[in-house]
Amino acid sequence: MGPWPASASSAELRNPAGGSRAVPQARLAWPLSPVPVVTKYFDAPETPYGAGHRGVDLAAVPGQDVLAADAGVVVFAGLVAGRPVISVDHDGGLRTTYEPVEPKVAVGDQVYRGQVLGSVLAGHPGCAIAACLHWGVRRGDEYVDPLALTGEVGEFRLKPWGGGP
Repeated sequence: MGPWPASASSAELRNPAGGSRAVPQARLAWPLSPVPVVTKYFDAPETPYGAGHRGVDLAAVPGQDVLAADAGVVVFAGLVAGRPVISVDHDGGLRTTYEPVEPKVAVGDQVYRGQVLGSVLAGHPGCAIAACLHWGVRRGDEYVDPLALTGEVGEFRLKPWGGGP
């Protein structure tokens, strides 16, 4: 897979295993509109098969439209472990995945940024509300934080808090 286009602005994505990779800012659009509340954040696994959360969970309502985060080709629309999943390949080696989603697209369909891919279904494990959309992104074999590719998230530093007023 080739490098990102030279014209793209970039930010650093930090890999917990060490190193960093430049990726374009605001490369992807949000898959839900309006911009949703994040109910569970990305937690990169330390090893390829280790524990972690390989995407983000976004607050949704059952039946809400799921939108393509960028132009691409649908490479999967079916069941994984009994849950309906859609995966889309994009230029630059990115693949976005959305679940649980009732698909309105089929494998091989070309989609445009913002196109409806399907609708959110209730029943995502660990979702404390009526429905959550799990949104994942990979570049090659590496999972990356989808929020870092929306241009909405920067680097955060936590300060110690003494618990006082």
